[in-house]
Amino acid sequence: MGIEVRGLSKSYGSFQAVKNVSFEVTSGQLVALLGPSGSGKSTILRTIAGLETADSGSVLLTGEDATALPVQRRGVGFVFQHYALFRHMTVRDNIAFGLKIRKEARAEIRRRVDELLDLIQLSGYADRYPTQLSGGQRQRVALARALAPRPKVLLLDEPFGALDAKVRDELRMWLRKLHDEVHVTSLFVTHDQREAFEVSDQIVVLADGQVQQIGPPQALYERPVNPFVARFLGSINVLPLNSLKPGANGRGPDSWFETPPTVEAQAYVRPHDLDVFAERNGKPYWPARVERITPLGGLMRLDLRIGAEHALQIEVPHDQSQGVAFVPGDEVYVTPRHLNIYDRDRATFQPIDVNRAITQSWQAGAGI
Repeated sequence: MGIEVRGLSKSYGSFQAVKNVSFEVTSGQLVALLGPSGSGKSTILRTIAGLETADSGSVLLTGEDATALPVQRRGVGFVFQHYALFRHMTVRDNIAFGLKIRKEARAEIRRRVDELLDLIQLSGYADRYPTQLSGGQRQRVALARALAPRPKVLLLDEPFGALDAKVRDELRMWLRKLHDEVHVTSLFVTHDQREAFEVSDQIVVLADGQVQQIGPPQALYERPVNPFVARFLGSINVLPLNSLKPGANGRGPDSWFETPPTVEAQAYVRPHDLDVFAERNGKPYWPARVERITPLGGLMRLDLRIGAEHALQIEVPHDQSQGVAFVPGDEVYVTPRHLNIYDRDRATFQPIDVNRAITQSWQAGAGI
């Protein structure tokens, strides 16, 4: 195991930033700590690095208990959001800094720095100073400096947060490619869902200092375990489940469960998991009115309203939108293909494949 966090807790006065957090990062993986501001991400990262001391819990690095080890003995490389490069040193000297502290041989230092300059594609910039580099180039130098001593694990705290959108996109792809080449166990902090999805093998979703869910990016998106994860990972519509009208056989969502959901149950459904029709098609539906149609490059977005209270968004791929001839004001019928049902009274969150649920409901009703 590359990184193992067990029962980690940390408070600042009366504020508990981290609450009994446990997770593992398999050796060689690139894992994201994802969550909103104040969720405990950076505190966890800094505690792993030894820059913070936990109130309770333990940190293991490559199988060794590092909880009580000082920073310099943990074998951790750390990349900060704002580069933290030495402005009075050249690129070469910045990268070599950790190796010089360890008093490695000059020839080995030069060989290692040249290797890293080539890896970060800045071989021609060795004698420049940080002020002569772009933000993206500085962050690559910061990453090379962290990698120079061959750390056991690499920790990155919002590494692209200070960069503009285009540079962030480029560096995300570059970081993933770099990781695939060096295979160092890496844990990075971000509040950007797209960043986590594009770069990481696994995601640890955090909120209020607690782990909400852990898993591969697509699995978290498709099968969230609670309303927070569903809302945080992309756009989602939240509607009263009892507003979903039954299909042609008169059997609605109540018949999809052994124990029917309570009146407080809500349907969580992604914009791309909805179909819209001009007429009823025999499946369960929400009656809605078209308010706005917005082309978005490869997608077309429909803003709808169910009754007076509930807004609804649908996303239709551009290649399928030619057959959508609606205009604002049209009455339409919206059918879900997949949804998650959250029953607030029972605190349960359950994914539903609607087509399968309809079939099972019909078979049960027919006595099959």
